[in-house]
Amino acid sequence: MAERPYHHGSLRQAMLEAAERILERDGPAGLTLRGAAREAGASHAAPKNHFGDLSGLLSELAAVGFGRFREAMLAEAEGAATPAERMRAAGRGYVRFARANPGLFLLMFRGDRLDMQRPALRNAADEAIAVLAGGGGNGPAPAGLTLDQAARMTGAWAGVHGLAMLLIDGRLEAILKRLPEDITEDDLLARLLGPGTGAALTDP
Repeated sequence: MAERPYHHGSLRQAMLEAAERILERDGPAGLTLRGAAREAGASHAAPKNHFGDLSGLLSELAAVGFGRFREAMLAEAEGAATPAERMRAAGRGYVRFARANPGLFLLMFRGDRLDMQRPALRNAADEAIAVLAGGGGNGPAPAGLTLDQAARMTGAWAGVHGLAMLLIDGRLEAILKRLPEDITEDDLLARLLGPGTGAALTDP
């Protein structure tokens, strides 16, 4: 297939978009550098100039994912009045992103071919996790934590991440279908996080 006459920088974006389509359609096993180039309508050799190899492509795609992930949590947390409300709202954004982008989410957290030393990926991942560390706010995460604060934060993260994974894997259907019709996944998430979780990083 002849390479399309891309403008500067547009081949990189086209490759990332093509890789994401393949990822969501065929899963990580179906994503190759040549396949992404074919999907984007580019020559097989062209992507190497932008990504080097498949690990580079996957890492840059994961960086894009972490950026969207952060924005999803911040969008949910916007307007929340208290740290606890912001944490629960950020948790809803976490789960909703995972459910809407299962392939990308699994790549971000399970991708064994990611190069976490790539600046774009390392920075994007740190900024996304800082939203949780900062209680769902848009400011910087606390510079230091007490053991109790770290334990509460880790427990909240484990709860919301575990819920996201169970939902992606379809493992919660047996429980969800037994709940009253007016109880939603968001209600379950709020109960898992529990009152006061959002204050974990501000308590003395």
